[in-house]
Amino acid sequence: MSMTMEDSIERWTDKRNTALVIEIIQGKTTVAEASQSFDLATSKIEAWVEDAKRGMENCLWANPLDIHESPRVCRRPST
Repeated sequence: MSMTMEDSIERWTDKRNTALVIEIIQGKTTVAEASQSFDLATSKIEAWVEDAKRGMENCLWANPLDIHESPRVCRRPST
Protein backbone atom coordinates (compact mmCIF):
# COMPACT_ATOMS: atom_id res chain seq x y z
CA MET A 1 0.00 0.00 0.00
CA SER A 2 2.73 2.42 1.04
CA MET A 3 0.50 5.46 1.02
CA THR A 4 1.29 8.77 2.63
CA MET A 5 -0.97 10.61 5.02
CA GLU A 6 -1.88 13.08 2.24
CA ASP A 7 -3.30 10.28 0.11
CA SER A 8 -6.91 10.15 1.16
CA ILE A 9 -8.93 7.02 0.64
CA GLU A 10 -12.63 7.70 0.42
CA ARG A 11 -13.72 4.08 0.04
CA TRP A 12 -11.94 0.89 1.07
CA THR A 13 -12.38 -1.53 -1.81
CA ASP A 14 -11.60 -5.23 -1.55
CA LYS A 15 -8.44 -4.60 -3.54
CA ARG A 16 -7.25 -1.94 -1.08
CA ASN A 17 -8.16 -4.13 1.90
CA THR A 18 -6.16 -6.98 0.40
CA ALA A 19 -3.13 -4.79 -0.28
CA LEU A 20 -3.12 -3.55 3.32
CA VAL A 21 -3.56 -7.04 4.77
CA ILE A 22 -0.69 -8.35 2.64
CA GLU A 23 1.56 -5.58 3.94
CA ILE A 24 0.60 -6.49 7.50
CA ILE A 25 1.20 -10.22 6.96
CA GLN A 26 4.55 -9.49 5.29
CA GLY A 27 5.57 -7.35 8.26
CA LYS A 28 5.87 -4.14 6.26
CA THR A 29 3.43 -2.41 8.59
CA THR A 30 1.50 -3.18 11.76
CA VAL A 31 -2.20 -3.06 12.53
CA ALA A 32 -1.58 -0.13 14.88
CA GLU A 33 0.35 1.82 12.23
CA ALA A 34 -2.29 1.16 9.60
CA SER A 35 -5.07 2.12 11.99
CA GLN A 36 -3.43 5.43 12.74
CA SER A 37 -2.31 6.15 9.16
CA PHE A 38 -5.67 5.48 7.56
CA ASP A 39 -7.96 6.42 10.46
CA LEU A 40 -9.49 2.94 10.60
CA ALA A 41 -10.62 1.01 13.67
CA THR A 42 -8.04 -1.50 14.82
CA SER A 43 -10.80 -4.09 15.18
CA LYS A 44 -11.80 -3.64 11.52
CA ILE A 45 -8.23 -4.20 10.30
CA GLU A 46 -7.79 -7.18 12.64
CA ALA A 47 -11.00 -8.68 11.22
CA TRP A 48 -9.63 -8.28 7.67
CA VAL A 49 -6.40 -10.01 8.69
CA GLU A 50 -8.27 -12.87 10.39
CA ASP A 51 -10.55 -13.30 7.36
CA ALA A 52 -7.48 -13.46 5.12
CA LYS A 53 -5.80 -16.05 7.35
CA ARG A 54 -8.95 -18.20 7.39
CA GLY A 55 -9.18 -17.93 3.61
CA MET A 56 -5.55 -18.95 3.15
CA GLU A 57 -5.94 -21.87 5.54
CA ASN A 58 -9.11 -22.95 3.77
CA CYS A 59 -7.36 -22.95 0.38
CA LEU A 60 -4.81 -25.42 1.70
CA TRP A 61 -7.36 -27.94 2.99
CA ALA A 62 -8.03 -31.10 1.00
CA ASN A 63 -11.78 -30.32 1.00
CA PRO A 64 -12.07 -26.53 1.14
CA LEU A 65 -15.05 -24.89 2.75
CA ASP A 66 -17.50 -23.02 0.58
CA ILE A 67 -16.44 -19.50 1.57
CA HIS A 68 -18.54 -17.93 -1.18
CA GLU A 69 -21.78 -18.49 0.75
CA SER A 70 -20.90 -15.79 3.25
CA PRO A 71 -17.75 -13.70 3.59
CA ARG A 72 -17.73 -14.12 7.38
CA VAL A 73 -18.90 -17.71 7.86
CA CYS A 74 -17.22 -20.75 6.35
CA ARG A 75 -19.44 -23.78 5.85
CA ARG A 76 -18.79 -27.15 4.34
CA PRO A 77 -20.86 -27.71 1.22
CA SER A 78 -23.86 -29.93 1.85
CA THR A 79 -23.63 -33.39 0.37
